[in-house]
Amino acid sequence: MVPKPVKGLFKSKPKTPADVARQTRDLLGYLDSGGNGDRGAKREEKMAELGKVLREMKTILYGSGEAEPVPEACSQLTQEFFKANTFRLLVTNLPKLDLEARKDATQVVANLQRQQVQSRLIACDYLEANLDLMDILVSGYDNSDIALHYSSMLRDCIRHQSIAKYVLENHLRKFFDYIQFPNFEVSSDAAVTFKELLTRHKSTVAEFLSKNYEWFFEEFNKKLLESTNYITRRQSIKELATGKVIGYGRTHDGLYYQGEVDQLGRSSVQLLGDILLDRSNSGVMVRYVSSKDNLRILMNLLRESSKSIQIEAFHVFKLFAANQQKPPEIVSILVANQSKLLRLFSNFKLDKEDEQFEADKAQVVREIASLNQEVISNSGSNGSPASVA
Repeated sequence: MVPKPVKGLFKSKPKTPADVARQTRDLLGYLDSGGNGDRGAKREEKMAELGKVLREMKTILYGSGEAEPVPEACSQLTQEFFKANTFRLLVTNLPKLDLEARKDATQVVANLQRQQVQSRLIACDYLEANLDLMDILVSGYDNSDIALHYSSMLRDCIRHQSIAKYVLENHLRKFFDYIQFPNFEVSSDAAVTFKELLTRHKSTVAEFLSKNYEWFFEEFNKKLLESTNYITRRQSIKELATGKVIGYGRTHDGLYYQGEVDQLGRSSVQLLGDILLDRSNSGVMVRYVSSKDNLRILMNLLRESSKSIQIEAFHVFKLFAANQQKPPEIVSILVANQSKLLRLFSNFKLDKEDEQFEADKAQVVREIASLNQEVISNSGSNGSPASVA
């Protein structure tokens, strides 16, 4: 009589976190090589297996509903993941994954950036040695199918100051075009990354802006603050305020809404304010508010039909008014438009009462009202006035 096998006697050993990372690397390698020519069921099986190990990695790093993540397991997984080329394989093969696997992959990458091994962020060490991966992630904006997944990974990578510095110095100029893409979902996402690059690492940003002031603000003014593309889109969608759909794009429901388009304009002006009001950028701010061309742009933004854009423009305009070392051409423009500006600010209110805003507005009004023609005569300026209606 043949004895019955003992149940569970040859049960396979549970996978360690390092095993999961190695299996992920092997499956990504299979995908990278073209699947060894496999087609149909075999390839689908491998893809399903890859989706499963990505979920396993996510569970190790984030925990599950029943258990919190175990630090030692996270450390083992992180070490193995960055030991070889797993991250590179994940980035280059991301377009081949299905949507759920891409989502899991981006969450895994986000968590790994924060994992410390022996008090070191080894993700940063890996990225510094593989900076070309940032080139790939940035270029993802050119492909709407993967743009949001690559950009999510990119923002997690630029948490590291050295990586953000590389992207600033090598790719920032591209974002002025990405922000104006007709695909609203992609352009909005690019604006988020753009802001992150220009606000997260203050000392790096201050150094970058000081070295690249001329071209950066020329692009910022022309392509964002004065963008005819943005103005045209905003004006063409005004009827949406009444609920009538007249524009299309790839937002959450495939449509543009007035508020969403206004938000893009508002965020550009708001970002300018964030940059100029940051103490680290004090030198850049003084230079910006000494330019009559910049003043002209802000005065035009004060005339915008969008109240939110007007408010954000005011927060930048007040820096021109508060500057106690105004160049003669700035004084000339303010005096030439004095009555119009005072009339504008007399009716300039927020929907909700805000004491700080009212105090700032009162100070701006005092500064403008105190200017007079004598100042221009003494300065000997012939600056051309801008018009605020």
